[in-house]
Amino acid sequence: MNADFPFRIVGFDLDGTLLDTSGDLAAAVNHALTSVGRPALSVEEVRPMIGGGARHMLAQGMAATGGCTEGELDVLQRRLLDYYAANIADKTQPFPGCLAALDNLTGRGVRLAVVTNKLEHLAREVLDALHLTSRFDAIIGGDTMGPGRGKPAPDPVLAMVQRCGGGSAAFVGDSVYDVQSAQAAGLPVVACSFGFLQQPVETLGAEAVIDHYDELIPTLVRLGSAA
Repeated sequence: MNADFPFRIVGFDLDGTLLDTSGDLAAAVNHALTSVGRPALSVEEVRPMIGGGARHMLAQGMAATGGCTEGELDVLQRRLLDYYAANIADKTQPFPGCLAALDNLTGRGVRLAVVTNKLEHLAREVLDALHLTSRFDAIIGGDTMGPGRGKPAPDPVLAMVQRCGGGSAAFVGDSVYDVQSAQAAGLPVVACSFGFLQQPVETLGAEAVIDHYDELIPTLVRLGSAA
């Protein structure tokens, strides 16, 4: 590891942090909604629903178009996931500057990881489709740790540090789930203002905010110096 860089491990959320998946996720939500006669939602309407996992996202979509029962949600969640798996990277791309930032970190000897509330097999599928999987030493999904142990619980972030061999770590995300999970695990958090925000980025409680990936490396250096 580069002795001048303060973190041995940097973890990332996936949707809204590494990847702009909003187009494909909105298409999957709308597939489920329109299959039961509900109106489709715009990508802008779906974007703040992303972050808590597929069921949470769908439940918000159903609530916005008239509500639903748990039984209906069970059926439509399967429909959403099947459609998404079949169309997982039609519109999805890394955010601007993301790949260069990952290259920079890797060049410094930093181990990289993904911790997401997306199901692990779907996280791996979208990363595979974009040829990004090999960049990460650990990929942890919302179901990896078992029921009730996804973000905002600290469990997946603690597992990330362990699977990457231990040492100083930081986390990058775009939601309150990311901030709460990482901070509960004792890690500083960088929040992305370009993500799928459910609230103003300044209110997330992160230690720092970036507006573009060009700002990530100097921000991590500053956080490490402050610590």
